[in-house]
Amino acid sequence: MNPQEIILSDCLENALNQAIEKCPHDKLFVLTDTTTHQLCWPVVSGFSCLQQAQTIVIGATDEHKNLDALAQVWAALSNQGGSRHSLLINLGGGMITDLGGFAASTFKRGIAYINIPTTLLAMVDASVGGKTGINFNGLKNEVGVFNPASSVLLSTEFLKTLDEHNLKSGYAEMLKHGLISNTKNWAELLNFEWEQIDYNQLQNMVATSVAIKEHVVKEDPYEEGIRKALNLGHTAGHAFESLALTEGRTLLHGYAVAWGLVCELYLSVRRCGFPTKLLQQTVHFVKENYGVFTFNCKQYVDILC
Repeated sequence: MNPQEIILSDCLENALNQAIEKCPHDKLFVLTDTTTHQLCWPVVSGFSCLQQAQTIVIGATDEHKNLDALAQVWAALSNQGGSRHSLLINLGGGMITDLGGFAASTFKRGIAYINIPTTLLAMVDASVGGKTGINFNGLKNEVGVFNPASSVLLSTEFLKTLDEHNLKSGYAEMLKHGLISNTKNWAELLNFEWEQIDYNQLQNMVATSVAIKEHVVKEDPYEEGIRKALNLGHTAGHAFESLALTEGRTLLHGYAVAWGLVCELYLSVRRCGFPTKLLQQTVHFVKENYGVFTFNCKQYVDILC
């Protein structure tokens, strides 16, 4: 898998201009959803490097991470003259970077793309590592490919547009990275001050989290071994997401991962000797910041399947 350039930028316009210059193209497209088109597109629309870009807008939220929205992107690329030499910029959260990356990877058998993640979740997880895809047949990320973006541009200015729920959704992925890294990182994550957010500190923590994922992906790009550690919390979490999806319940991905961490760390204590103290710390933090996911015994089969 080709390496991707990850840039933590203090000047997004300069970083984007350089990233675009590295991808010679005939046409430039920018993909957003309805929410990021309203909140985030105005941040970049005045950039000189985007004056000739054509925008594609799809529905927001994970409900639109599906085959219909993917076909909508393919159609827009085709109808607006896209070719195998075109370039797609994905401006949005994890849904956009996942779906947009898959659209780019399959249109004309693959065109170059750049990710500009606008949520904490996308910055530390979805936009990095080359996984792309859509939900299908009621299952999360059922169809997709491994294909990294040419560049991933991280600008924490976008984080100031997020509410607390979306920030904490992304923070759950950082918790996962903390659990598989070292005690210093884990302690900083547990002690982060949510009442008065220090965005400079958060930016440094994002850089640490991304570096952890990058290291793992470099060791095992196609998830044949150690990269499976990045799925911590996701097996149970995706089951909760699938149940919520079928029942029409709104559920942010990171919240599902946080609850999944509790389930999987409990199994790790019982079967692998994982430290009980770390489980207790995690349970306390998750309950305090994410609440609980409710279900009953009649739903066990749906969760297990």
